[in-house]
Amino acid sequence: MTRSADHLSIVDQISSECLLGHWRKVNRVLSGIYEAEMRDWGLKSSQLNLLVAVAKAGPVRRIDLGKRLHLDPSTLTRNLKVMLKQGWIEERPDEEDQRSARLKITTKGRKLLESIAPAWKRAQARARQMLGNEGAALVLGLKERAWS
Repeated sequence: MTRSADHLSIVDQISSECLLGHWRKVNRVLSGIYEAEMRDWGLKSSQLNLLVAVAKAGPVRRIDLGKRLHLDPSTLTRNLKVMLKQGWIEERPDEEDQRSARLKITTKGRKLLESIAPAWKRAQARARQMLGNEGAALVLGLKERAWS
């Protein structure tokens, strides 16, 4: 094979077989579905996931939240800044270690989650329709493998 034939071969192969590339496309479509439903509340899908994670974890340090969600510090900080400003979460000094702080969902944040529930359910239904039952089960099953 010539060099250009090898090049075209790898281009075609990556274009048709790259798991990451196809995953990112699906991710953008799914994000669009959820963001369309959350738009009225000014909530992005990334912020929704963070808000739920803070609510589940209870008071949690930023570093632990970032590790739990596999987020780099700059992405985490950018999203938390908006959420803190909106009053959906608060950050208070850690009672055990005054050098660090912990994030906690606020009453306003809990009310937000309660009020978006119907929109989230619509997004879930649309996402399941797009993925199909097998695709949805695959995504939920991958969650376990990615965190193990």
